[in-house]
Amino acid sequence: MRKISTAALAMAGCAMMMSGCQCSDNGSTGSAAIDRQSIETNVREFVYPLPTAFEVTEMLNRIEAAYIQGICNDPQNIDQYLTESQKALNLGVYSADMSYASTYNQHQSVVDFMNVSRKLIDGLDMTAAIDPELPEKVERFENNKDELIKLISESFYDSYDYLNKNDRGPISMLVVAGSWIEGLYITTHISDDTFNNKEMVKIVMSQKEPLTKLMELLGRYAHVDYIESLQAELQPIFDIYSQVDEGSITENQLESIKKCIDAVRSKIIE
Repeated sequence: MRKISTAALAMAGCAMMMSGCQCSDNGSTGSAAIDRQSIETNVREFVYPLPTAFEVTEMLNRIEAAYIQGICNDPQNIDQYLTESQKALNLGVYSADMSYASTYNQHQSVVDFMNVSRKLIDGLDMTAAIDPELPEKVERFENNKDELIKLISESFYDSYDYLNKNDRGPISMLVVAGSWIEGLYITTHISDDTFNNKEMVKIVMSQKEPLTKLMELLGRYAHVDYIESLQAELQPIFDIYSQVDEGSITENQLESIKKCIDAVRSKIIE
């Protein structure tokens, strides 16, 4: 199967689809496969990380927001993630970082994030989700952003079967959450004057619905300790977004979102 180092991100997106479309009342994943068109339709409606991690960073690119070195999680932090939940959350973080780097054609950063993602996937016993020819494919398409995105998208569809057969929904939801958190973190730190950039504000506001859906789907695994803990950490951000009116956000609300996402993200990567 064609997989890229963001397979777990894709895989997490699949889990989100399984949660939203195929879960029974007790939160277990169904075994019936759904066709790729249905998955893609649901992904675009419900899932933040794929493909919208690219969409968000491409929006940043389009408004000429510069690529910021050092804003992403340092790949050297990889060895400090020891528990399963730490590995899954940071796999999501690094996956979003790779989306960000890919959007800006930062080839070396893409390779670095790919390598640490592979280590985390190995640590999560997901080696079967990795294409052994992945490094060669990345090299081949290093200057072709569209092809890189295509590789990641293909890995999403293929990873659905992997997740569905291995009942890893809760772990996959951590990857989804990690990617969403990192995407919002990058967005809110791309400028010191975010509130006065209308396009930046739109990007931040656009994350209200994905967070709402993420919290709802996390709730289906609330019986799992690390999911319950993550929900509690995201709740303050959810509460702020709940007060954001359609098409409008105050400076105080935006600053509060920024501070809260800082706190959650710091706890994940440190």
